[in-house]
Amino acid sequence: MEASAGLVAGSHNRNELVVIHGHEEHKPLKNLDGQVCEICGDEVGLTADGDLFVACNECGFPVCRPCYEYERREGSQLCPQCKTRYKRLKGSPRVEGDEDEEDVDDIEHEFNIEDERNKHDHSAEAMLYGKMSYGRGPEDEDNAQFPAVISGGRSLPVSGELSAVGSHAYGEMLSSTLHKRVHPYPVSEPGSERWDDKKDGWKERMDDWKLQQGNLGPEPDEDFDAAMLDVTRQPLSRKVPIASSKVNPYRMVIVARLVILAFFLRYRILNPVHDALGLWLTSIICEIWFAFSWILDQFPKWFPIDRETYLDRLSIRYEREGEPNMLAPVDVFVSTVDPMKEPPLVTANTVLSILAMDYPVDKISCYISDDGASMCTFEALSETAEFARKWVPFCKKFSIEPRAPEMYFSEKIDYLKDKVQPTFVKERRAMKREYEEFKVRINALVAKAQKVPPGGWIMQDGTPWPGNNTKDHPGMIQVFLGHSGGHDTEGNELPRLVYVSREKRPGFQHHKKAGAMNALIRVSAVLTNAPFMLNLDCDHYVNNSKAVREAMCFLMDPQTGKKVCYVQFPQRFDGIDTHDRYANRNTVFFDINMKGLDGIQGPVYVGTGCVFRRQALYGYNPPKGPKRPKMVSCDCCPCFGKRKKAKHAKNDAIAEAANLKAMEDDKELLMSQMNFEKKFGQSSIFVTSTLMEEGGVPPSSSPASQLKEAIHVISCGYEDKTEWGIELGWIYGSITEDILTGFKMHCRGWRSIYCMPKRTAFKGTAPINLSDRLNQVLRWALGSIEIFFSRHCPLWYGYKEGKLKWLERFAYANTTVYPFTSIPLVAYCILPAVCLLTDKFIMPPISTFAGLYFVALFSSIIATGILELKWSGVSIEEWWRNEQFWVIGGVSAHLFAVIQGLLKVLAGIDTNFTVTSKAADDEEFGELYTFKWTTLLIPPTTILIINIVGVVAGISDAINNGYQSWGPLFGKLFFSFWVIVHLYPFLKGLMGRQNRTPTIVVIWSVLLASIFSLLWVRIDPFVTKTKGPDTKMCGINC
Repeated sequence: MEASAGLVAGSHNRNELVVIHGHEEHKPLKNLDGQVCEICGDEVGLTADGDLFVACNECGFPVCRPCYEYERREGSQLCPQCKTRYKRLKGSPRVEGDEDEEDVDDIEHEFNIEDERNKHDHSAEAMLYGKMSYGRGPEDEDNAQFPAVISGGRSLPVSGELSAVGSHAYGEMLSSTLHKRVHPYPVSEPGSERWDDKKDGWKERMDDWKLQQGNLGPEPDEDFDAAMLDVTRQPLSRKVPIASSKVNPYRMVIVARLVILAFFLRYRILNPVHDALGLWLTSIICEIWFAFSWILDQFPKWFPIDRETYLDRLSIRYEREGEPNMLAPVDVFVSTVDPMKEPPLVTANTVLSILAMDYPVDKISCYISDDGASMCTFEALSETAEFARKWVPFCKKFSIEPRAPEMYFSEKIDYLKDKVQPTFVKERRAMKREYEEFKVRINALVAKAQKVPPGGWIMQDGTPWPGNNTKDHPGMIQVFLGHSGGHDTEGNELPRLVYVSREKRPGFQHHKKAGAMNALIRVSAVLTNAPFMLNLDCDHYVNNSKAVREAMCFLMDPQTGKKVCYVQFPQRFDGIDTHDRYANRNTVFFDINMKGLDGIQGPVYVGTGCVFRRQALYGYNPPKGPKRPKMVSCDCCPCFGKRKKAKHAKNDAIAEAANLKAMEDDKELLMSQMNFEKKFGQSSIFVTSTLMEEGGVPPSSSPASQLKEAIHVISCGYEDKTEWGIELGWIYGSITEDILTGFKMHCRGWRSIYCMPKRTAFKGTAPINLSDRLNQVLRWALGSIEIFFSRHCPLWYGYKEGKLKWLERFAYANTTVYPFTSIPLVAYCILPAVCLLTDKFIMPPISTFAGLYFVALFSSIIATGILELKWSGVSIEEWWRNEQFWVIGGVSAHLFAVIQGLLKVLAGIDTNFTVTSKAADDEEFGELYTFKWTTLLIPPTTILIINIVGVVAGISDAINNGYQSWGPLFGKLFFSFWVIVHLYPFLKGLMGRQNRTPTIVVIWSVLLASIFSLLWVRIDPFVTKTKGPDTKMCGINC
């Protein structure tokens, strides 16, 4: 697969395919008539056909044939003007480096009759390897004609089966000097090395390893070979269990808390409040639900572990000197939709950090899914590919971290630390200037995209952009960088960079992000078919250039790697305020819950920063390990059960082996008869790739067939009547497709790994604004509600195979049940205000013995939190912010998610909560103080006002009634202050920097609080009414 100057657009269903050339400005050719050689001064001369001799078809620099031959044979083989490698012309002898070219030696095969017979095959290969990306056309149809998708004189219909005339015409188009690549690629000189070979040579890695082992002096060859053999047998990673001095007390406190909780609930149930039964019953129901929710959340943390990787062992095992690099290829997926909401500059930084990763360049392929079919994203990616030619060698030469230019140049650190090259400062200044110019070009594209022309977007060659209608457009593929075409300024190879926009048509289900990711799986399988895939959001850049190597330490481990379906990295974020007001870092989840799950069956998939095994996404089960032999009981008394003689046991073992062999034969027969097309879709090349466990493009596939299949597998009807989204790939049915996808894999018996390298692997951006944060949480909670009401609910799905561990099921159940906690939480937050306004309480007067229950319960809660922080390393501030936002999100986003989910499931009503924004302050963390109106703000604001009113009313009543009223008041005030303190960050977010709350929020909240108070005074439903006069107080004659 090579870089291309052609955008392939087409629709398999409509039998359409078109290649758009010249969508960018080309380098003009000089007028060659009467030119003299710029090297020797002689005339350029003519070819055998009488045409003017042209040495370089890229720039047309005038060079005569003798100088051209000498430069190819003795020189650098590069054009003096554009630095493009001279291609072999007709009649020229082969030199070193010509082996990579696809043409046939015309001297040796001058009279080969097969050339005419295979002319259309060479044309297809020229389309694939010379000028265009992959597309699709109908197979096995001679002289097939294709209607153009887009009108335009420069758009060419393409087919895998070309007629003689069409093939000849297209061959002339390819050889014409009027058609060039968008980007001329300089090629490395003979003998040049790749950056990764220069930096991480096998010999240097061996020296580092010997230094770590303490072997500083020369060693005998025998000892060295023995040590090497020993290292290659060692595991690439290991579990690091939490110290028993930290985790054992933690487990003991959990058990103690469970027992105390049981006694506390027993006391609460057996001691009702007769004069406030409504309040008491409401509080009891809430507390029972909180206890159930705590159990689901707490017990999956029972086996927390850490992990450690050995990158030096990975290199010694798979990157040996004099042998091919054996590291597994990786396809990287980046998804984006709207360039106005997901800035192209952010996506560009993510792509640049991927291309500059510390990994063999021929084993990295980056696929960009543009689900919005935006020309702005397409042009921004083209600019990114050009800038990558300068940025990638700079990063690898000076070992830059991080390798996203925006983050690197904005870091406030000493960038000269550990830099010893004298040219670093000069080159860094030049690179920073190049990046600033790159930013200006990207910003210009975004500014141009703000206003769509009346007739739609037009490409530079006059062809209409195929994605002008974002809901009705053909599939598009463009290869910006690729092998034998994508080189940096030093002549070194660059990783592949492929733009993909799947076909969209009215009347088809496209399944949002999950559908886009499944399209990328199929396209990458046809083009590169790497056995592993890294999934990143467009705003998550590679912060650790060795992140993929970290994942390979688990996935390529020969002992345990075969059963690992994915390696999940924690999410880390830039640009969050110092105190993390709204718990955007989510440290408690990533540093506590995920470590706990890693000790059971593995962490859940969180949507980004995850390296997958392709076979696991295809719905295959993990390989089965060897079964333990059954124990044979002897004749002695301690062996209870049936007694078996050794002879009988041996016969049984032979019979069992025969049965197993018969079962395997039946399984193979069943697999051979299975209809793969019904499962994977009607693409023979893709189906073949699914059977290749180690990856690689199927050897039987030709460039022409790849050209056809790529557009086919991203067509909008490809998934019809298949298992995509049901059993394969990213699973459909919820907007949180990540949870469902990981859950399905764990149910099949796969396990996942949680990898936390010392240097954070990936970093992204998080919404620090209150309204944006609440809407993000709303989306997650709504996805959990959808899973709860689907057939994939963890409460009842996956029992048949029995491969999901119980504590892992607890964790998945908690991910779908937690939004429902909002209902009892809202009620529990309103109870303090009701108690203060009615002078009643949810508990009867507490005795000294009963007070011990409360002391023990609060002590166990505090002890659990302290010990959890101790073994996890999470700070107390981060833990407290998480507790506060649990209440804030619970009484707002989670509540609306439950309402919206019930409306969607029961009534079929799909509602949206929109956000409108005001301008933010143009300074650091200015977005934090921006107010954006959303209905999610009303419930917590109302709860705050009701509790504040209740506190004022309670204190006023105690002052009026005297000293004896203060005792019962303290419990109610503590209850109310608990609510207000948890909602304090929300209150600060409402006030903003100017301490002003928008009028609409105040009006709605005061109105709701007033209505609630008036209804309470009028109805007073939770307090027992006394009928008639009290005869004990006033007598019978009152």
